[in-house]
Amino acid sequence: MIRTMIVDDDALVRLGLADLLESDPGIELVAQAADGLQAVERAMAHRVDVALVDVRMPRLDGIAATARLRALPHPPRVITLTTFDLDEYVYNALAAGADGFLLKDSDPAEILRSVHLVAAGSAMLHPAAARRVIDRYHLVARPQAEAARDRLNRLTPRERDVLALVADGRTNAEIAAALGMRESTVKAHVSRILLALDVGNRVQAALLAHDAAAGRPSPWVKGR
Repeated sequence: MIRTMIVDDDALVRLGLADLLESDPGIELVAQAADGLQAVERAMAHRVDVALVDVRMPRLDGIAATARLRALPHPPRVITLTTFDLDEYVYNALAAGADGFLLKDSDPAEILRSVHLVAAGSAMLHPAAARRVIDRYHLVARPQAEAARDRLNRLTPRERDVLALVADGRTNAEIAAALGMRESTVKAHVSRILLALDVGNRVQAALLAHDAAAGRPSPWVKGR
């Protein structure tokens, strides 16, 4: 069961998302919060697996709340869920540690699918956001490529194999099947990769791998 939390200052949005999450037998809604400060407090009180976090909120916005949530001893994975399709929100959310970025007008089935994907260790970006992330990294990847390759050189060949599949958007289970290893072994590899690359989550590791490719298109997001 995936333990979820909704963080949004709009009571009607919380109600609608609650109805949606509770319609999925594999998802349990354990907490709701009206702002970022409440989100941190309730994440500490309820062991949350995935938090759906709005951006524009009083007291503490969703970007700052994401950073605080990801710094908790038992951090939830975060899906940024907003009405506003702005580049700065995408980049800031990912930099703060978000594992996904979706618009509130996304299809309900896509929101539920995103919760399952993120809970399983994958990442999920709205197709429009994914396109702009790729375009941005096409512009900046070449100056960063050498530094990114230096960081990737810290990895073993097997860890590079795992990272390539992480960058393809695969879940741990899919990586285990592709490489003929146990899922627990994949999780251990991913943990070591994040530590070696000094990044906070799989999204940031995938973007670093894209940097190392010196502007060649990365397959880690496919608008799926």
